[in-house]
Amino acid sequence: MRFSKLQVLTVAKETGLVPVFYHSDIEVAKNVVKACYAGGIRAFEFTNRGDFAHEVFRDLVKFAVKECPEMIMGIGSIVDAPTATLYIQMGANFIVGPLFNPEVAKVANRRLIPYMPGCGSVSEVGFAQEAGCDVCKVFPGDVLGAAFVKGLKAPMPWSNLMVTGGVKPEEGNLKAWFDAGVTCVGMGSNLFPADMIKTGDWAGITQLCRDALAIIQKIKK
Repeated sequence: MRFSKLQVLTVAKETGLVPVFYHSDIEVAKNVVKACYAGGIRAFEFTNRGDFAHEVFRDLVKFAVKECPEMIMGIGSIVDAPTATLYIQMGANFIVGPLFNPEVAKVANRRLIPYMPGCGSVSEVGFAQEAGCDVCKVFPGDVLGAAFVKGLKAPMPWSNLMVTGGVKPEEGNLKAWFDAGVTCVGMGSNLFPADMIKTGDWAGITQLCRDALAIIQKIKK
């Protein structure tokens, strides 16, 4: 692995933002990764969404090694152990899922790779922590809300939570999540507006990343 488990977790906590993105066109994906990198992003989650997504990811990781050497590439939307193994072979440095699967935790732990499973209840977060998950993904964030994070952190203050779903690059939105106690946020479509992707406005995406990171740093102080 290019990055240790500790490096991945540290970057996620320090930057506070992990972009979540999928596109079937490798050239679009390369431009997006490069735009995020220019904007200060250092951990990127590519999602396992479409047919041959693993082939796009394989090429994207090779591209990042050369063009964005400090970018930590991870894979999202992982629900089973065989798929996790496939992506680890292709260079995934962290694994994210919409649900918690103990079998994925075993694969990730064996290779000392962070596994951030999607959890929608306090019990699920507890079971995931038992299985060695350092960070749990609160998902879907827009359904559960910041109050869920705050409520969970009261009896379990050691919990590291990443929220995905309903996160926007706006101060009010980000402040609500970080004030509630999240470690970091995952941001998808709101960081990659469809019109910007369509027109190839990579500078615009770089600016959105830069602005979002600046807001997070301001809030965390």
